[in-house]
Amino acid sequence: MVLEAKVKRRKADKRTKKMTGKEQEQDLTAAILTHYDRHKRKLPWRDTGNPYYIWLSEIMLQQTRVEAVKDYFTRFVAELPDIKALAACEEDRLLKLWEGLGYYSRARNLKKAAGQIMAEYNGRLPETKAELLQLAGIGEYTAAAIAAIAFGQPEVALDGNLIRVFSRIWAREEDFSRQAAKNELRARISVYLPENRAGDFNQAVMDIGALICLPNGRPLCGECPAAHFCRAKAAGEVMRYPLKKEKKSRKIEARTILIIQRGEAVRLCRRGNKGVLAGLWEFPGLSGHCSQEEIREQLAEEFSVLAAVTAEIEALPPARHIFSHLEWDMTAYWIYLPEPDLVAETGGDYHASADGPAVIAAAGQSFELTGQAAVWADSRMIRQELSLPSAFKPYQQEALKRLDG
Repeated sequence: MVLEAKVKRRKADKRTKKMTGKEQEQDLTAAILTHYDRHKRKLPWRDTGNPYYIWLSEIMLQQTRVEAVKDYFTRFVAELPDIKALAACEEDRLLKLWEGLGYYSRARNLKKAAGQIMAEYNGRLPETKAELLQLAGIGEYTAAAIAAIAFGQPEVALDGNLIRVFSRIWAREEDFSRQAAKNELRARISVYLPENRAGDFNQAVMDIGALICLPNGRPLCGECPAAHFCRAKAAGEVMRYPLKKEKKSRKIEARTILIIQRGEAVRLCRRGNKGVLAGLWEFPGLSGHCSQEEIREQLAEEFSVLAAVTAEIEALPPARHIFSHLEWDMTAYWIYLPEPDLVAETGGDYHASADGPAVIAAAGQSFELTGQAAVWADSRMIRQELSLPSAFKPYQQEALKRLDG
């Protein structure tokens, strides 16, 4: 089988070598752009000519599907229509707009970069890759994508789609987790960049990778404008490329989630400023899968012995959430605390605000309260003000259903 594949690749090489190098470049580029002009995806940031929109979309699209980003993008720019508005946005509001997209450091870096742009570039996004790389949250790929798409710079935005498409077209055997291999591929692709349409070329190949030259399942080679040039297709080895590195197994963490209700509010805690989901709000949690007896012990420590004895505890369905490197295996309980005397129980600083439930300064490490505050939040606060990560989505929905009911 290996020998047969090598023979097929040699035949494919002979067919493509009948053309001169320049002819191959021109024909492949023309085929890709013609297909793009006819079939390009309609996306809310595309063809706007707005560099802010392109920057925002590229950040949102990191590790996130296009279909998921569309609605978030539309809501985001409706409230924060330009760089000035983004720079001035309060962090809690920014995180609420980002709620559910994940990788919240992206949102914080957007705001930080917007501040840099206001201070150093008079509110205008810089145009070159070198300048863009100086902004918070912008790496090699994102800088190249913005420079090419927003400003027409001759840059190759080498993402997973471009790597997959061109590694198949040229049957490249390299390990593209290596930076040297990426640099070599980027240099070779750059020869195919059309004058005045670098942005369209990058987006065209991204579309081919997303819709036709698929990473999983059977690639739709019959629809691909580059099929005539593709050595992997000619050799019948499309799924061989790009060469795949063995994936590391994710670490699995068992957690117990506690939804603690008192009156018409539930308790939320702000996570610390480091680690997974840093600075975001969450339901209190314990490491491991805890029994109801262990939970009552924690309630006694955090509130009072009376609260622990009188609390109503109900098991909720388990849930799992997968991060890029980590998986949470969650059990959960709904806990109803009937006792109202917060000051006597916590000894913490208590105050009620005119526009929301009371806030209690976190004291000690119970319930992993390592952040700055715990809050009793009603359904309005959960919906409009406080950002909960998607890891807690099933329990957030359950809390809203019960609080509204």
